[in-house]
Amino acid sequence: MPAIMVVLLVAAWLCAFVVFPLVFTLTLLAAGATATAFAYLQAWRTLAPVTAKGPSPVPVPEVAYRHYLLDQVWRDGWAMTRVVGPWAWQSARQAMTGITRALLGGPWGYFLFPVWLALYAGIVVAVVPATLTAVTLTVVYAAVVAVGLAGWVACVAVLGLVERVFMAYGRILQTCPHPFCYEKIALPVYECPNCGTRHRRLVPGPAGAFRHVCRCGVRLPTTIPLGRYRLTAYCPHCSGRLPERIGRVRVEPLPFVGGPAAGKTTFMFLAIRALHARARSVRGELAFVEQRHAQAYAGAVREFQRGGRLAKTGPELPLATMVDVELPGAGHRILYLFDPAGEHFTGATEVESLRYLDHGEALLFVVDPFALPAVRRALSEEERVAVEGAAASSEEDPADTLQRVLNELRSRPDRGRQRRVAVVLTKTDLLRGTMVGRSLDESGPEDGEPGAHVRRWLDEVGLGNAIRALDQLAGQVRYFGSGLDTAPFEVAELLGWVTGLPADGRRALPAPGQGLGSVDEVPGTAPLRAPWPARGRENALVPAGYQAGRWAVFAGLVVLGATALVFGVGQGVRALPWV
Repeated sequence: MPAIMVVLLVAAWLCAFVVFPLVFTLTLLAAGATATAFAYLQAWRTLAPVTAKGPSPVPVPEVAYRHYLLDQVWRDGWAMTRVVGPWAWQSARQAMTGITRALLGGPWGYFLFPVWLALYAGIVVAVVPATLTAVTLTVVYAAVVAVGLAGWVACVAVLGLVERVFMAYGRILQTCPHPFCYEKIALPVYECPNCGTRHRRLVPGPAGAFRHVCRCGVRLPTTIPLGRYRLTAYCPHCSGRLPERIGRVRVEPLPFVGGPAAGKTTFMFLAIRALHARARSVRGELAFVEQRHAQAYAGAVREFQRGGRLAKTGPELPLATMVDVELPGAGHRILYLFDPAGEHFTGATEVESLRYLDHGEALLFVVDPFALPAVRRALSEEERVAVEGAAASSEEDPADTLQRVLNELRSRPDRGRQRRVAVVLTKTDLLRGTMVGRSLDESGPEDGEPGAHVRRWLDEVGLGNAIRALDQLAGQVRYFGSGLDTAPFEVAELLGWVTGLPADGRRALPAPGQGLGSVDEVPGTAPLRAPWPARGRENALVPAGYQAGRWAVFAGLVVLGATALVFGVGQGVRALPWV
């Protein structure tokens, strides 16, 4: 009997060792396939959920979500690794323990020892392909992320270049209109239309190329061509609100320079009236950015209709009167009309506080003819009484005012160079009633250019040095005579010329002598651009970009990983000596 048992044991061992390679190979493949299948299952569990809470939670940021491939993708990878690794180790231990108990736990263990050895060895050796699989999947994961990052970098570079070209081609200037700031702005702060969160870096970058996702889930455009101008913008220096379409069209600062009572405010309202009439005649649009400016304009209209005088401008630094103008076929501008009290030009220190002079390329110099010493001396007593009864006069010599402003402009890096300067001689309706002003309308040999007769008259009354200084400062200088009876089309043409916004068209504007119009003609403050819609996913769900990124990564893992594993397993099987 013992001999028979020995024979059977030997026969069992011989049979077992014959099938050892098959059992070992199958065990090896099964262990590797199981580990790989679980790795993909965990990848699906991690990358498929659309909720922010899951195997790899998506934290809510302070301002905007970072791009998926820069941050969350690595969290997802770690979330898969920290589950798959321990699971593989624990499963292998349990399998080996279970096999040992089952095959070697009784007398039959003597017969099944070769089988146990094949199974045990297969599981142990499976560490090698499992490690290779893990390395392969990691490499594939990194490769998919690298390809995605390369595409993201390309999009960021192209979008940034497109916006810079757009800004340069349109000569887009962005400045702050608010007192005590007046800073030049490289990038405004934009407000989310849903939750009010302010985004200081809404550009193609780490938070996204085409869109940034706000902490509330709303998707926001990153460039002006993509619609960023439709968001509410704020100055990054003083947090003051900026006009609509900032960055979409050029901001044109237009300082009104002149002494006290020179007529700056009156001319500014005349200019707005004329430009508004021009815009309506060609079916364009003109709107105030601030409601207070629309109200001030309406009050000025009523005051002029009553034949009264406008109230004196207050001593505080001015908030620019912001006017958004769009003329079909002519262009768009956001005009910053700076109308400070004349006292701000009576001293060098006061002029230094007008920091908006640092940015503009155009200047409007308002000259009160009755402030010129030569004109004052030439007035008779009757003329003096008539002029003082009709309008207040400035006590500041315009030449001194201009010299202070020129000194301030020369402190700029470009030495204060201006593209265009308009010199406006105000109160011409009163000036023509005096002896010294009768020569204003007389033609001269050089009066072919617009305003040449005004220039000649100013030279005759002692402003020749200022005229020559302006010729050196500006590329173009135009002179203009303005009064309450000035034709609106002439005012509109001058304002269009100095701001670079064509605004001619004489037959479309009210005839000379017509007043400022009715209150119904007052420009409104209606938005000139459609606001950005607050669309997106609530923050309980992952952003759409995150979900798309996760699905793209999983798809890449499936395609590239499966290809690599099949190729590797095939090569490994063919390399076995018994195959």
